[in-house]
Amino acid sequence: MWLSLAIDGGINIMNNALKGLQPEKVFMFFEELTQIPHGSHNTKQISDFCVDFAKKRGLKVYQDEYNNVVIYRPASKGYENAPGVIIQGHLDMVCEKESGCTHDFTKDALDVYVEDGYVTARGTTLGGDDGIAIAYALAVLDDESIQAPAIEAVFTVDEEVGLDGAKLLDGSVLSSKYLINIDNEEEGAFIVGCAGGMRSGLKLPVSYTQMTGKSVKVTITGLMGGHSGMEINKGRANAHIILGRLLFNLDEELFYGISALTGGRMDNAIARECSVTLCINPDDEARLKELCGILEAQLRNEYSGTDEGIRIVVEDSGTDNAGVIEEKNKQAFI
Repeated sequence: MWLSLAIDGGINIMNNALKGLQPEKVFMFFEELTQIPHGSHNTKQISDFCVDFAKKRGLKVYQDEYNNVVIYRPASKGYENAPGVIIQGHLDMVCEKESGCTHDFTKDALDVYVEDGYVTARGTTLGGDDGIAIAYALAVLDDESIQAPAIEAVFTVDEEVGLDGAKLLDGSVLSSKYLINIDNEEEGAFIVGCAGGMRSGLKLPVSYTQMTGKSVKVTITGLMGGHSGMEINKGRANAHIILGRLLFNLDEELFYGISALTGGRMDNAIARECSVTLCINPDDEARLKELCGILEAQLRNEYSGTDEGIRIVVEDSGTDNAGVIEEKNKQAFI
């Protein structure tokens, strides 16, 4: 998630990198959150941070065994009979990083900075989805001058991997009439409905055989990627789909064996890169590179304006013999 800011350009790195941005408390809390690892299934530390926040301010707080948190702020004077309001966001973020980035999402703080009016993170996702919701809620809870009905700040976990925290939250701990979920990237817009999602798993039986030949690694790279929810409608390419197309095309032109395949880090992020290690006849190497070049040109034309940076890179993998998937399994795999 990108946060647009009304500021001049320039880069400000780490240590109070967001100091001076408005609203000041929102960005102060947001930057604190970026210093706490909080990928899906790794939310205990950020959950405890929110609990500690509440206790320091004398606010009632609820934390369940799954790390969901509810912080209660009583109604301001004169608002005692007004319907309560839930402010809700999720504690976990999508942990995606650039190829070659050494960041460890389980223990490292994000390297946040401001450039050209945007808050972002160096080499990694920012966690604006949904850290900005938590930051807004904490800022509201922290501001005693705000006159409001009773507020229940609800912070759920593992939203990015299936809304798991929300499913497990005990609804009896809530009593408000209204709920505001802060998880939309479009500023100034209210959304009253959303799409669903589905996760599927596929297992194929695989047996291997030895093949003698030249081993090469083919990498699909240079794609923009993006969030499977917010960028799925923007016509961007998926590295996995491209690789499937490539393997199908190659299979009609030359014989090869599949030794290894890897790609995609998160099932809610459009795959930006993937690679396959093939064993081929050395005499077919030139033809392989030619076919990869032809497909690359086709893809850049097809994705012109949305993802024209696609590259198909062929390089030696440094071995002459390899265990490859048996032919019958290979065809099913393709």
